[in-house]
Amino acid sequence: MAITKDDVLAALSRISLPDGGTLVSRDLVRALRVDRDAVSFVIEAETPEHAKRLAAARDAAEAAVSALPGITRAQVALTAHGPAAAPKQEPPSLKVGRHPQPQAAPMKPAGVQRILAIGSGKGGVGKSTVSSNLAVALARKGRRVGLLDADIYGPSQPRMMGINRRPASPDGKTIIPLKAHGVTLMSIGFMLEEGKAVVWRGPMLMGALQQMLGQVEWGELDVLLVDLPPGTGDVQLTLCQKSEVTGAIVVSTPQDVALIDARKAIDMFATLKTPVLGLIENMSMFVCPTCGSEHAIFGHGGVKAEAEQMGVPLLGALPIDLETRLAGDRGTPVAAENGPMAEAYGQLAEGLIKGGMA
Repeated sequence: MAITKDDVLAALSRISLPDGGTLVSRDLVRALRVDRDAVSFVIEAETPEHAKRLAAARDAAEAAVSALPGITRAQVALTAHGPAAAPKQEPPSLKVGRHPQPQAAPMKPAGVQRILAIGSGKGGVGKSTVSSNLAVALARKGRRVGLLDADIYGPSQPRMMGINRRPASPDGKTIIPLKAHGVTLMSIGFMLEEGKAVVWRGPMLMGALQQMLGQVEWGELDVLLVDLPPGTGDVQLTLCQKSEVTGAIVVSTPQDVALIDARKAIDMFATLKTPVLGLIENMSMFVCPTCGSEHAIFGHGGVKAEAEQMGVPLLGALPIDLETRLAGDRGTPVAAENGPMAEAYGQLAEGLIKGGMA
C-alpha cells in the first residue's frame, strides 16, 4: 500500500516541539510531496532564532518519515521567514544645480533669524576652518546654528565637520540637512561623489545657492553662517542680492598680499550694501611648542590696522596651530574639544553673541 500525504502528516504529528505543540498543529510543514518511495517537505520556522531551536525536531521528522513502510528517501529542509520586506522604493530624484529662478524679493529661510556671510579676498587664509570652528563654538554657547558650505567648487565642510552622506528628500524638492557637533549642515559636497569636480558656469552656481538656501529645511536657527568661496564672484553676488544677509565677516592673514585681496572683498560687500561686521585675523602668529616664543610668520597687526581704518571691530586674532589642522582633517573641529584654541573660538563666539551678531 502506497504512503500518502496523510500518512506523513500523521507521523509528523507525533513529534513534539520544545516550545509546545507539533509540526502539524503549529502549521509549520510546507511543500509536502510524496513521490512513490521518496518524501520531501519544508519546515518553515517563524523566525531565524526559532529555526535554530527546531534543529532537533527536523532530525526527528526525517527519521520518522524514513521509518514509514516503503519509504527509502526522506528530504527535510529547515528554513525561516521574517517580516515581509517592504517594497523597495527609489528615493525621490534630488538634484542641486540649475539656472536661478525668478524671485520677487530677497529671501530669508523660514525660522532663520540672521544670516552671516564669512568671506575672504583670496584662498588659503583659513576661512573654512574659521567657519566650521565658529559654528561649533556658537553651538557650544547654546545658539542654534546652521552652516551652509557655499564654496561650490571646493566644498570642505563635509571633511572638516566629519560627515559626508547624501541628505534625505521626502519629495525630491525639500532637502533635509545633516547635523554634526550641534550644527545643522548643508554642502554641495554632500551631493557629489568624493573627488568629483563641479564643472558649472555661473548661472548653475547661482541656482545651486538659491536651492540650498530656499529648499533646505533649516528649522529654527539663531544664525546661519555661510562659508563663501574666496574672491568676489557669482556666489557672493547671489547671496547678497537674493537673500537677506545680516552682515559679513572677512577673514584674512596679516600678510600684505592677503590684505590687498581682503580689501577687495570688503569693497565688494560695501558695493552690495552688506555691512561688514568685523574682521578676523587668522594665522596671526606661531607659538613655538618647545620654547613658547611667538613668531609673526605672516607679519603682524595688518588686519587690526585695517579694522581700525574701516571703523569696524577686530573680532579675533587666531594663531597658526597644528592641532587645528589635525582636528579639521579628522572631522572634529578643534572648537568641539578642550584646549587653548577651543577657548579662543569660544571667546570669538561670545563676542559675536554680546554684539548681537549671533
